[in-house]
Amino acid sequence: MYKFFAFLNRMKYIKRWSLMRSVREENIMEHSQQVAVIAHALATIKNKKFGGEIDVNKVVLLAQYHEVGEVITGDLPTPIKYFNPEIKSAYKDLEKGACERLLGMLPKEFSEEYEKYIMPDESTYEYKLVKCADRLSAYLKCVEEIKAGNSEFKKAKSSIGSELKAIKLPEVDYYLKEFAPAYDLTLDELD
Repeated sequence: MYKFFAFLNRMKYIKRWSLMRSVREENIMEHSQQVAVIAHALATIKNKKFGGEIDVNKVVLLAQYHEVGEVITGDLPTPIKYFNPEIKSAYKDLEKGACERLLGMLPKEFSEEYEKYIMPDESTYEYKLVKCADRLSAYLKCVEEIKAGNSEFKKAKSSIGSELKAIKLPEVDYYLKEFAPAYDLTLDELD
């Protein structure tokens, strides 16, 4: 009846990192789940360590749906997406149209509920945390690939690491200091 959820299921078929050879392929569904977990951690860190009042559930849902438009558009690699202002603007318009199309597949009473997560207010702190979680996910993908012997991700790891430090959010700094180093450990070292 409604195609929305069938389209969401396609997220597992949309590959990420298409310009770089990966030891392990990642799809949009896996990526969105990882971003949701990281965003949850960032919101919890903000609230528990730095006295924030972040709506953790909102952050997790924003993260879960942050790439949903790519079900229709596919993933465009970051270097292309942000190559120049015209491409960036055109891609943003394309993503917006894809999100509107997906929302149009739902009955009105449901689309209003999903719209706040699929087409969120980008000025909120919750949205900012999701963008940080997305960059952290990219950073951790680089760590994973380098650990597996793929040196193609070294430059990306360095530049994304610099971006994350430049954000200067205490919850991001805390995550990088306390949580990220564990991704360099082997399974035996995690025990």
